[in-house]
Amino acid sequence: MSLLEDTLSKQKNPDVRNIVQQQFCGEYAYVTVCNQCGRESKLLSKFYELELNIQGHKQLTDCISEFLKEEKLEGDNRYFCENCQSKQNATRKIRLLSLPCTLNLQLMRFVFDRQTGHKKKLNTYIGFSEILDMEPYVEHKEPSKSQTRKPKCGKGTHCSRNAYMLVYRLQTQEKPTTTVQVPAFLQELVDRDNSKFEEWCIEMAEMRKQSVDKGKAKHEEVKELYQRLPAGAEPYEFVSLEWLQKWLDESTPTKPIDNHACLCSHDKLHPDKISIMKRISEYAADIFYSRYGGGPRLTVKALCKECVVERCRVLRLKSQLNEDYKTVNNLLKATVKGNDGFWVGKSSLRSWRQLALEQLDEPDGDVDQSNGKMNGNTLNKDESKEERKEEEEELNFNEDILCPHGELCISENERRLVSKEAWSKLQQYFPKAPEFPSYRECCSQCKILEREGEENEALHKMIANEQKTSLPNLFQDRNRPCLSNWPEETDVLYIVSQFFVEEWRKFVRKPTRCSPVSSVGNSALLCPHGGLMFTFASMTKEDSKLIALIWPSEWQMIQKLFVVDHIIKITRTEVGDANPSETQYISEPKLCPECREGLLCQQQRDLREYTQATIYVHKVVDNKKVMKDSAPELNVSSSETEEDKEETKPDGEKDPDFNQSNGGTKRQKITHQNYIAYQKQVIRRSMRHRKVRGEKALLVSANQTLKELKIQIMHAFSVAPFDQNLSIDGKILSDDCATLGTLGVIPESVILLKADEPIADYAAMDDVMQVCMPEEGFKGTGLLGH
Repeated sequence: MSLLEDTLSKQKNPDVRNIVQQQFCGEYAYVTVCNQCGRESKLLSKFYELELNIQGHKQLTDCISEFLKEEKLEGDNRYFCENCQSKQNATRKIRLLSLPCTLNLQLMRFVFDRQTGHKKKLNTYIGFSEILDMEPYVEHKEPSKSQTRKPKCGKGTHCSRNAYMLVYRLQTQEKPTTTVQVPAFLQELVDRDNSKFEEWCIEMAEMRKQSVDKGKAKHEEVKELYQRLPAGAEPYEFVSLEWLQKWLDESTPTKPIDNHACLCSHDKLHPDKISIMKRISEYAADIFYSRYGGGPRLTVKALCKECVVERCRVLRLKSQLNEDYKTVNNLLKATVKGNDGFWVGKSSLRSWRQLALEQLDEPDGDVDQSNGKMNGNTLNKDESKEERKEEEEELNFNEDILCPHGELCISENERRLVSKEAWSKLQQYFPKAPEFPSYRECCSQCKILEREGEENEALHKMIANEQKTSLPNLFQDRNRPCLSNWPEETDVLYIVSQFFVEEWRKFVRKPTRCSPVSSVGNSALLCPHGGLMFTFASMTKEDSKLIALIWPSEWQMIQKLFVVDHIIKITRTEVGDANPSETQYISEPKLCPECREGLLCQQQRDLREYTQATIYVHKVVDNKKVMKDSAPELNVSSSETEEDKEETKPDGEKDPDFNQSNGGTKRQKITHQNYIAYQKQVIRRSMRHRKVRGEKALLVSANQTLKELKIQIMHAFSVAPFDQNLSIDGKILSDDCATLGTLGVIPESVILLKADEPIADYAAMDDVMQVCMPEEGFKGTGLLGH
């Protein structure tokens, strides 16, 4: 209202200039009456809405009465009377002097909770009428009896627990004395709209009539067939229960009958689907099929005899299986002596009953027949079973102790010896299972491979110890050279990829679980033309995490231990005759400017076009980010360092820029895409953000707006979007319509959140209110004006 009033105040037409006041502005007075002398003081004030407290009230009229009720000023809150020249007991209240044409009533549903220190919403029901009699509440210039009578409620009453604003329009009985001539073009538009509206009303009435007629016809049909629907001694048929339920529902059109989901493989009624079928009389079935069609018709002879016989056989076998299961369990308790036993896999013994049931095509447990759906849980179980078999290859009985060569596996921890009687019982259910008597020897090929594996592990340990001893500084990452602070003792530094260092350290730490690193893959740091992809400045800053600097003495040892595909080094030289002379840094091979420029462009595109990337939001307390030093309880989310974590690759995946095979010094073709993929991989491994407790990770995309991010933050931190102050690297994020890409929010970014908290101390609120503060009633909207 303030924004509209301020904008319209600049209009020349007085009717337009004062339209807000004429329509929405009323007047009331704060009246204070001294109890001693009866002096009355008034403070006039205009209003555009009445703010009503709803707590503890059920009707709107009660809220208005509380708004206008008298307040006693006594004790420390006494009123200073100018007539008595002393503090006296008094009463204070609000008197309505005039009401606007449009009355806005604000229901105060949001209150401050002292216990939690936050705002909370009241969801209590409030009753209000369509017509509100405000006559008893308004003070007139000649007092009348109307002031003492109770307010009337109109015929139409409503009740709501979420309405927060009510708008009433003034009703007058006066007839307009003047008529307004409507322009011809406007009258034509109104007549055209009225004509279209009348056509729409006629069309809607016709549609309603057709719907009513259909409903009546359907009702008559149900009424006609309902008595003849049940099947008695007369011939009967089976119909889908789901179809009958839809036929009884008048809100949906009836479709043709479909009984296919209840058929077995022999195209007859499956005995397990009887529960989702309904027996109806042949008379009702004839009417249904004649009116709605469909099929196939399932008479009394439709039940499949073969499936019933198979069902009985399975039930008998299941009963026998339960007895055999107890017998086998008792036999397994006995100790097997001599060579009379048989080897059985422990996993097979744990699940042999389930495997036997699956062979009988019987799920473990009764078929769920109470779902009442045509495509019920039985079909879903079959589908889920097939999906499970596709996802993981299930072994048959006793195949869990087969080695890759089809012989008995060498690991005795995976198998146990059972008696001949127990094996004969199990063999009845699994006649094709592999048989291994206790005297059968283990696979000879596996024994040879086991010995070779032990020898390889010993060899790997020896290699790891030798390399760790030869390169102690590289392993512990101590006393490393730095380009930004070039060491005085050397003029040459060598470069290897950080990926090589990480893979080598992983092997040295766990030589029995990782393959030895045999080559230094420096080709990943070069462009397709053989030029270096880094500048000296970038290697001291953003690209420093992709490379590792090597001392000349270390480089000599690396050349002895590994196959080096490309040598990369930086040389420091002094040029010029001036004192001190200028220092230059020359790289071999030299920088390729063209590929470097292409790489930078691609990096910028990647940072602006990412999807489903992780960023972190950290809440700020007292304008300071909560760090580990100031909050000891906020520890790193993982106690294990990133380098100690195992990162497994999918089967068959090989790094194109890192050769771990023996030899193989042939240089591979490197493209911008390969290098960028390598760069991202190294960044993820070496510089992954370590989340602090209290910091939350969010998945975002570059084309997502800041407003959408604020909604995500609202769900994560319970902070409303208009109470969020976001910043990144000291830059305030304020444009809600801008995308995260244009705002510079990139993957792994940390956004600081400072929330506008409510004032919890009521005693301090008086001091705050004395300061001139902007109106916050429309915070988060464009109605704050200037």
